[in-house]
Amino acid sequence: MAEERPELRDVPVTWPVVESTDLHRDGWVMALRADSVRRTPEEEPFTRLVLEHPGAAIVLALDEQERVFCLWQYRHPAGRRFVELPAGLLDGHADEEPLGVARRELREEALLEADDWVHLTSVWPSPGILQEVQHLFLARGLRAVDRGEFVLRHEEADMDTGWVPFEELVEAVLAGRVADAPLVTAILIAQARGLAGAGRSTNRGDAR
Repeated sequence: MAEERPELRDVPVTWPVVESTDLHRDGWVMALRADSVRRTPEEEPFTRLVLEHPGAAIVLALDEQERVFCLWQYRHPAGRRFVELPAGLLDGHADEEPLGVARRELREEALLEADDWVHLTSVWPSPGILQEVQHLFLARGLRAVDRGEFVLRHEEADMDTGWVPFEELVEAVLAGRVADAPLVTAILIAQARGLAGAGRSTNRGDAR
């Protein structure tokens, strides 16, 4: 007899919060709080830390030669300079859509606009503590634009940029030479769906 198991999909559910205490909150878009959570009315509540985060949009920008626009950027918490994709927080207006943020970040960080967009996936990078949802997009039909009034500062002012063949990035991911989670996810999703690289198919997915 086949073993019964829950349906193979994530489902939204919320356990009751008895008390919530701010551990850090200021004018920035992120905050840290401690929630006292109760699983059932009979059980004692327990504490879970929650890092509030507005979410992010990440762009896998591919040109006609199947090259990916990459950034080399320092990340202080990790003590590492990562190979990354253009990305940014959903830290604008409350109704700002992920695709709008993706378009904005592609312009500001890569000086590019795209005609064709495909939503690759949305992932929770660390749901045990972090509220962040990362929305990954594939962008094609690229053209050069100016950055507008945006000024690169801090880590962004130090970053390098360049074009890397898609298949070379796949090899670097599989070899563990690049380990930025959004880049790894975007590259492997695009490859698995046949949207980029040697196995690219005519199925371009659903743009939005």
